[in-house]
Amino acid sequence: MLPAMQSVKLLADTSGEPVLPGTAVLRMETTARRTGTFDGAWWPRTRDLQSQLSALLTALTARLGPIARVGLDASDWDGAPGHLFVDGHMVRIDWSAVGDHTMIVTRGDQDHFLFLVIPPGAGIGPAHDAMVMAVQDDNDVSAERILAATGITGAGPSDVPQSSPGRAGPT
Repeated sequence: MLPAMQSVKLLADTSGEPVLPGTAVLRMETTARRTGTFDGAWWPRTRDLQSQLSALLTALTARLGPIARVGLDASDWDGAPGHLFVDGHMVRIDWSAVGDHTMIVTRGDQDHFLFLVIPPGAGIGPAHDAMVMAVQDDNDVSAERILAATGITGAGPSDVPQSSPGRAGPT
């Protein structure tokens, strides 16, 4: 007897949309087999985690369902809260000192999505190139190599605005 086939839920591919600060390029499949290192890329506008991550998680929750936790690089952000509330649901924030410009989003117990995080001070052209490179099928290049290949250097706290006027988060 053949095992019952699970339906595969394909998520929206936004890789063809314009890349602006604060946008998330999503190219993800909710299947057991994935190719490439990254499931997506994110370019926050500022280092203010509350304003930037809340909007991104709202958008991801609409596509993926409730998010359980997010793993972030502590050196990329100002402040380090232990959790955020997204649409009334608590999302745990885990911090590391790796310095690798990545974010891990966890849905449920074992469903992980890895994002390249573009430093907020990056220019539009290099950020677009890095985001496109990150979501290419069969990409096995590290975040560090993608950023270097596109001319993006890690921005320190003094190089990046603390907050941004207007709407925060993905557009």
